[in-house]
Order: sequence, then structure tokens, then C-alpha cells
Amino acid sequence: MLTHLGSKETVYVFDKPTPSLLETFPNPRPERDYIIIHEANEFTSLCPKTGQPDFATLTMEFVPDVQCLESKSLKLYLMSYRNHGAFMEETINRIADDLADACAPKHCRVTGIFGVRGGITTTVVAERGSQCQTS
Repeated sequence: MLTHLGSKETVYVFDKPTPSLLETFPNPRPERDYIIIHEANEFTSLCPKTGQPDFATLTMEFVPDVQCLESKSLKLYLMSYRNHGAFMEETINRIADDLADACAPKHCRVTGIFGVRGGITTTVVAERGSQCQTS
């Protein structure tokens, strides 16, 4: 059931990752393997040690099975990281797990490209599913 899409009473959470915000809808073409790619270029979370913001572009790729992830709920879920402190590696792995748990895709890959800190750009990739290939 989609409760966020079209709602005039959206509740925003900014300080605690909240997977219960994620909603799904039936895959309109379950007989075919295809890829859904969501990109969020304004993702932010906080460094757990310094409290400084970590800015990232997230790319979330899915080969859906029975369910697809609804995009407004995904936006609300990603916003729930805004004031949450966690290392980049934990954040991307948790997002991959939460998204895969929500829609049970055949394959899920989450890539986070985090902005420069100390002259270093960090990319973290986490995958779930039968077609996992890290490269």
C-alpha cells in the first residue's frame, strides 16, 4: 500500500535511518529482467567522529522481482540519514540491505561517491542478490 505518494501530510525524519518509510508497488513486468536505476545527487549524512557532513551521489540499481521501490518513499528514506552519524562504508551497506529487504529484488547494487575530504574521494559499492559482481 502506498501511503506517501500523493499524501498532503508527509512526515520527515532527519536523524535516524528509517527503513519503514520504504514502500513498494507490484512490478508491472515481472516476466522480464530489466534494470531500474535511481540516482540521488544530494545525499548527506554526518561523520560519526567529527559531525561534519558527508556529501555523496548515490546510485541505486535494481533488477526487480515481484516488487518495485516507490521513489517518493526512497527520497524520504534517504533524507532520514541527513543528521545521522555513520561511516560511509556502514551507510552504503545499510542502505543496500534496507532497499533489498524492502523490495526483494533479484539484484541490488548501491554505489556512493562521497565528496572530497582531505584530497580523497571515496566510493563505496555494496551489492545484494544472485547476480552480484564487484569490480
